[in-house]
Amino acid sequence: MSGHSKWSSIKHKKGVTDAKRGKIFTKLIKEITVAARMGGGDPDANPRLRTAIAAAKSENMPKDNIERAIKKGTGELEGVNYEESTYEGYGPGGAAVFIESVTDNKNRAVADIRHIFSKNGGNLGENGCVAWMFDKKGYINIEKKEVDEDSLMETAIEAGAEDVREDNGNFEIITEPDDFESVKAAVDKAAIPYIDAEITMLPQSTTNLEGKQALQMVKLMEALDDSEDVQKVYTNADIPEEIVRDL
Repeated sequence: MSGHSKWSSIKHKKGVTDAKRGKIFTKLIKEITVAARMGGGDPDANPRLRTAIAAAKSENMPKDNIERAIKKGTGELEGVNYEESTYEGYGPGGAAVFIESVTDNKNRAVADIRHIFSKNGGNLGENGCVAWMFDKKGYINIEKKEVDEDSLMETAIEAGAEDVREDNGNFEIITEPDDFESVKAAVDKAAIPYIDAEITMLPQSTTNLEGKQALQMVKLMEALDDSEDVQKVYTNADIPEEIVRDL
């Protein structure tokens, strides 16, 4: 499995329970709130907010929830003051883990993240220990059966995509962060359905895990995903398909 799509694919294949959906909504509301606070409440003038709203709509978040989150970010409604932080560490087998956190209590966040690492065969590292292993990119993941490769390639490259590649039965469109919006708009205009579309951190290389280490890694990533203070988590771990199927 390639670096980014691995964890994304695992979550997609395992499905989303109602309990998980509640946590997804919480993370999306945080992102909308922070995006509105940083760049204003007009999605047309705020690309980060526009992307966050699109993600919320894809999860069927009610319009009222989205509007309240925007107003809390702009100060029209009273809300929590969230802070953004990043954390880095190593999972089983030395796999790199990069975490984006949005929290109202940084002390709680770092304590929880450190505990999750130690409980699941990893360790929290110093800032900068693994960040250099990742590149910030736009990423769109499309099931291969949903689109013709030539037409996808033409649509994506003409819109400014950096690369279109195949991985594990899917097509992955890679863009520079500044080109993500225009490429996604072109994909939407061509009515091409996708699994994921986001600004993400792509690993430059992967760490192959097998057996117990691979299973431990999945458990570590799940625990981090479940943390209320973790917004997004990335890894360069390459996890075998059979581990995913057996979960």
